[in-house]
This record gives sequence, C-alpha cells and structure tokens, in this order.
Amino acid sequence: MATITAPLGEGTGRVHPQAPSLRIQDYLRWSVDHKIIGVQYMATSLFFFVIGGALAMLIRWELLTPELDLMANGEQYNTLFTIHGTVMIFLWIIPMMAGFGNYLVPLMLGAKDMAFPWLNAFAFWLIPPAGILLLLGWFVGPAQAGWTAYPPLSTLYSGDGQTLWAVALHLLGISSILGAINFIVTIKNMRPEGMGWWQMPLFVWAILATAIIQVLATPFLAGGLTLLILDRVAGTSFFNPANGGDVLLWQNVFWFYSHPAVYIMVLPGMGILSEVLSVYSRKPIFGYRAIALSSMAIALVGFTVWAHHMFTSLTPELRIPFMITSMIIAVPTGIKVFSWLGTLWGGKIHFTSSMLFGLGFLSMFVIGGISGVMLASVPVDIHVHDTYFVVSHLHFVLYGGSVFAIFAGIYHWFPKITGRILDERLGKIHFWVTYLAFFFTFFPQHILGLRGMPRRVAVYDPQFQGLNILVSVAGFALGIATFILLANIVVSLVAGKRAGANPWRALTMEWATTSPPPPYNFVGEPVPFSDPYGYGTKEAAEYLENLDRRFPPPPDEDRTLAPARQGAGD
Repeated sequence: MATITAPLGEGTGRVHPQAPSLRIQDYLRWSVDHKIIGVQYMATSLFFFVIGGALAMLIRWELLTPELDLMANGEQYNTLFTIHGTVMIFLWIIPMMAGFGNYLVPLMLGAKDMAFPWLNAFAFWLIPPAGILLLLGWFVGPAQAGWTAYPPLSTLYSGDGQTLWAVALHLLGISSILGAINFIVTIKNMRPEGMGWWQMPLFVWAILATAIIQVLATPFLAGGLTLLILDRVAGTSFFNPANGGDVLLWQNVFWFYSHPAVYIMVLPGMGILSEVLSVYSRKPIFGYRAIALSSMAIALVGFTVWAHHMFTSLTPELRIPFMITSMIIAVPTGIKVFSWLGTLWGGKIHFTSSMLFGLGFLSMFVIGGISGVMLASVPVDIHVHDTYFVVSHLHFVLYGGSVFAIFAGIYHWFPKITGRILDERLGKIHFWVTYLAFFFTFFPQHILGLRGMPRRVAVYDPQFQGLNILVSVAGFALGIATFILLANIVVSLVAGKRAGANPWRALTMEWATTSPPPPYNFVGEPVPFSDPYGYGTKEAAEYLENLDRRFPPPPDEDRTLAPARQGAGD
C-alpha cells in the first residue's frame, strides 16, 4: 500500500479548530455517541473497582489473625469474597475493557461511530441495574457460593441474594454479547479505504478476538445461569444429584465460559500493551502479524482448556488431553511476550507512567503465566488445588495483567479522552506503590499455598499468620495506590496541562483528530497512515509534521513528555 502522509483526506483536510468542551451532564444520560458511551463504561467500572477493592481490604483485615475478628461468622466471610470476586471480574475488568474498546475502536478505524449506536448504548445501560441487583442481594440473604457459584452451595445453601446474583450476571452477559456483536460488525465493515486487515492497530485485533470469544462463550454461561435460577425458584433439579441432577454439569458449563473469560479480560490488555510499547520505545512493533494471529489463536484454543479447572473431579483418562491443551495455549502467549521484548530491544525507551505500567504488566503477567503452566500439570494442580497458590496465580494474571494494562491505557489515552494530561509525578508514585504493593500482596501467597493454606477460609492455622500479616499490609498499600490514581484524575481534569491532538507523537488514527475528538470524530474522510507502527521512517516524520501544522500543540502542553520531541525517534 502506498504511504500516505496526510491524516485526513478531503480537500485541504481542514479539521475542527478547537476540541469540544466536556460537559458532565452528557455522561449522565442516554447517548449514542461511542465516545460518551466509552467514558460511561470506564467511569462506572472505576466506581465498582473502588467497591470491589474495599471488599478486598475487608478480606485482608479479617485475615490479619487466624481467628474471626471482623466477621461475625464464616457465612459473612463467604459473602465477602463472593461479592468481591464477582464485582472485580464482571463489573470492573470486563466492562472497563469494553469502555476502552468503545472509545477507541471507531477512532482507530477512522469511523464516525460504532456500527449499531443504539445497541451500543443499550448494552451499557444494562450494567448499572445489574450492579445494583448484585449489591442489593447482600440485604436479602446474600450469595455465599463464591464467584464460581458451585452447586449445591449455590442452590441449597445461599439466600435469595444468590438468585439476584444469577439475574445480575444474566444482564451482564446480555450486555457482553450485544457489545461483542457490535465490535465484530464495526471492525469488519467500517474500516476506511486503504486500511486492510494487516493495517489495523493491534488493539483492534485484540478487541476482535475478544468479541469472538464473547459471542461464542457467553451463551453457555447464560444457559447455566438459567438452569441455576430454575433450580432455585421453580423446583427443578438440574444440579441436585438427590433428584437425578448433576453438579458437574454446572462446572463444565461454567468453566466453558469462564476460562475463555480470562482472555476476555486479558486480550484487550495485551492490545493496550502493544500500542504502549511501540509508542514509548519509538520502534515498529516486532512481529505484527504474529501478535495479531496469536490473539486469534488464543481465542480458538481457549475453548479447549476449560476442564483444567476440574482436574480433581475428572476421571484420570480425561485429565491428560486437557493438560496438553492447557500447555499449548501458552505458545501464542509466548509469541506475544517475545515480540514485545523484540519491540523494546534497541528502542529509545521513554519511561512515562504509561510505559512503566506496560512494563509492569509484562513482568507480572509472565510470573502469572509461569504459575499457570505449573497448574496445567495434573500432579501440581491436584497438590495445590483450592489453596492460596491458585489465588496468587489468578491475581498475577488478572491484576498483574489486566489491571496493570488498564492503568497503562488510562495514562496513555487520558489526553485524548479529556484534553488534559495526567500528572507524571503522581503517575510514577502510583506505579511504584502499585508495583511493590502488588508483588508483596500476591507473591507470598504462592508460598502459603505450597505450605497448604486453603483459600476461602477466614479461620486458618496460626503457622500461616506471619505471611498473612505481610500480605495484608501490602494489600492495604495496594488499596491506597488506587486513590493516588483517582486523585490524579480529579486534579488533572480541573487543572491539568492541556493536551494537543497528539501529545505522544503516535501514528494510529485516534491521534489524528482533536483531543477530545469532535462529534463524529473527524472532519472529512480520514486516511490511515500506511503503517501504524512505522516509527523511525522519513514518512512517519513527515506525517507527524503535517499533524502539527493541522493541530498546533497548545502553549501549555508538556512538551518534555512527547518522545519524538526529545530527539530522533521518528
């Protein structure tokens, strides 16, 4: 494809001279603008992140001592970790990634909006009532079966809040499916002329792979939830073995969704990392096609590994095939990791807050991946099943992976969304407190698990107290780190330095319009640059100079943060 050095493509390509102002009321009502919907997703998810994090602090407070201190009984503790896990997965990470996708995918494709704007808004507005239902369940006999909701705990031993739990997840599942259909159609049909499949940004590839998983896997969760609700309210016995039901049916259906759901949370984070590493190392992405195809491979192979969560309940002859597929899925992930390292190698690396969180993702996710390969081995998995080793692995993958990537994305795209730049000093403090606190919260849990401390218990053997005190103190620091980010967001929105159209000197198309973008994103028909990761070329330098002429940076923009302005990087 011929190199194009103009970001916009009709006539002179004149654009909206000034970024539109943000009005809070626009985000508190129904809107079909994908940018407003994206911010609604992200703000709602951050709200539930604070709630889920507060529940985590209560868990760590309870575990400071081997006896019950904070909770009146074990049932209250069961409710605590049940709602914590559900909120963090279904109301924080998954919707937050959908928020990034909603805001960025049309911009990266040069589209004016998503393919189905009304459906896009409807998908979001299913989330607040679902969250309210989930939390209201606490007051009517709360769910106590963990976020996995295994029968008979979820059918016989939980109150009406367990039914509300299932209804809430039903609403969230519908939202996920509708959003995924929208992403697939948008990506397939709304790319501009000149953008083939191999010119799409890697974040878009990641969202496409994620959407495919959501469309194929989420209906299985919906089916399982329907049967669970019927068992609870209509007297059926799908999961009651006393009346001919099968508790393993729920496990198979739930994990057929929930293991691919790990990639629903992680794949968009991998897409964010691909964007961040290339921009702040000022290098073309290494192995572009390998990274793109590995996302699709993960989406495919992810459906073949669900039963490794059930090694203790499988017959021996069924364990081996799932052990093999669970190890195979590490291959496309390894392709990504080595491609990212190849991108960093020899680059002009700029340690902005976004880059630091990206590198944090890389290091922590690799640790989670190593423990994941260990758990894919049947003997190891059986030995540490239902111990804190599994808790550690889960959090290294989902917090060390997804949440670190979310933070990297917030620092990277906050200027585009708001027209303001987050304070870098606070950003670096946020990173180092988060990085160190996260490591000392979850790495010692490997040791606790290997020594035999079971998960989901509030009363434990006193021999584990020393490490639990370390974990709890680090966990409290991790909670404090979140408020550093929230304070940075508030302060920057009020008094942050203004951002131009392209403060990071990036080549993907979302940076070829004002910050924030105008209605319908672009004036004229946008034309993509030939290589969204083509840093270090003469054509890229000309493209960025052209952008500067069309969108002059504001006088108070922090020029020291822009990698290309620090020397030869384009």
